[in-house]
Parts: sequence; structure tokens; C-alpha cells
Amino acid sequence: MAASALGLVALSACGSPQTQSEAVTDVPAFCADGPLMFGIEPFEAPAKLEPAYGVLANALERELGCKVEMQVVEDYSAEVLAMRNGKLDLGQFGPVGYVFASEQAGAEPLVSFGTAEGELSTYTAGIWVPKDSDITSIEQLRDADLALGGVGSTSGDVLPRYALKTAGVAESELNLNYAGGHPESLLALTNGTVDAAQINSQTLAVAKAEGTFDPADYREIWTSEPIPNDPITIRADADPALKEAVKTALLELPEADIAQVGAFLDVTPPGPLLEVTKDTYQPLFDLAAEMGLTEKDL
Repeated sequence: MAASALGLVALSACGSPQTQSEAVTDVPAFCADGPLMFGIEPFEAPAKLEPAYGVLANALERELGCKVEMQVVEDYSAEVLAMRNGKLDLGQFGPVGYVFASEQAGAEPLVSFGTAEGELSTYTAGIWVPKDSDITSIEQLRDADLALGGVGSTSGDVLPRYALKTAGVAESELNLNYAGGHPESLLALTNGTVDAAQINSQTLAVAKAEGTFDPADYREIWTSEPIPNDPITIRADADPALKEAVKTALLELPEADIAQVGAFLDVTPPGPLLEVTKDTYQPLFDLAAEMGLTEKDL
């Protein structure tokens, strides 16, 4: 967590946060003290995420009448720490990241991403191998090199490790490699540097669209149960009027303002954002407890 804090400080000091639009006039009282800081976890390369979330932040700024500044944080723990320290007003967290943000920073979920059918969207974790691999199951990963995404990621870390645990495979029986992110894990597999890799359905959709991954050349040997998509949260001590205004604004955003972000989350075409509560993510709280996860696991 300390290292992540230093990373966030460096990000704040050296990289100027993206300003979404010109200065907002007639600022409501609940955001008169300065811009709203909106943090995004780095589930894709920042250069890809920033334009997409810039559109969403611009739309939120327009609806609220408040200036909104968005930044992709350095890693999962940095975002939790930033909200706990009052550096973020809003944050989109991965589901397990939200568990820690709730417990350590009091983050309150507002909305998540809906499908065109008006249902809460989900995604899945997966483990893939080359199509000609002898590995056909989790149990056969013993002695193999397995690439994971990033520490603290729901689909890129916690769920694959849980799958190994429930299959009776000790982590000491194989070589776990943290590739540094979801795209990097996929790249480790396509470059042939590992025997198997974690690839979630979101990363798979993006890579297929970009033409960088052909599923016909690989096999998925494990897939998780559906995971509720990332919540957008607000800090617990925010002005109640701000909480209500942000939730209302997010729920009323047109699908066009959500579409670019939705593409990264495998929600295409997107529906409107939908209200969520802590109960929506209770299975992730249960998973974290069963796995004995602490802040050291972020």
C-alpha cells in the first residue's frame, strides 16, 4: 500500500490530471470547493482508457454543473488508498477492489453498467492455453507457468487463485507470473512465454475487436461464474446532496456517453447505468473472506 501511495503521489505531481472541459459556471454549492476527482482502476492501458472515460466524465460534468477531473490510477491499491485519504470523490473499482474500498475507505456504490436489455452486466474470468496444449483442466496446471493479470484484480488474480484452491492445486505446485495487467497476460500467452494465462471476457472482447487474439488458436480450460461489473462509487463523507446528484446524473446519462467505456467492459451495445448497492457485491465480500484476503493482497 505504501508503494502504491508513492505511485499515486508521483502520478499527481508529475502527470497533470485530465481536465474534461472549460471551467463550469454557476457551480452548485455541493461542489463549490473544487473539481470532483474521479479515479479509474487500470484494467486496460491508460492511453486507451483516458479517452473513453473522458467522454463519460465530460457527460457527468455537463449533467452536474460541476467540474470533473478524471485520472487512471497506478494500480488497484492506489485507488483504495486515494479514496481513503480523501484524494478521490468518485471511483470505479473492480469488484474485489470495491470490497477493500468499502471496508477501508467507506466507498459507497452508486451505479454499474447495464446491458441494452436493461439488466446489470457481468463478465467472466478465464484461463486459456494453446489449442495444441496437453493441459485440459485446472488440475493439470501443476508444474506449469501460469500468467495472471495484476495483484488485486478480481478476474486477473483472485478468482483464478480461488479456482486453483478449490481444485486442490497449491500455488506452490506451479509458477504464477503476474504479467502486470490483463492485456499483458494475454500477450504472455500469445508470445509463448507461459503455458497458460488468465484472460477475462472483457480483455478477450477488446483483443478480438483489435485483431490481436484469435480464440480458434487457443482453448479455455476454466471459466468463472458471472461477475457483476464494476461499480462507480462515491466517498462516504461526501455531501448527501452531492451523492444524490451524482447518482441521478449517472442514471440519466445517454447510452452514447457510456458506449466507449462499455466497449472495454464487454457491454456492447450498452444500456443505461443501473443502480447497485453493497448487496449486489456480497458474493465478492464472501469470496474475500473465504480467501482470507487483506490489504496486502492488493
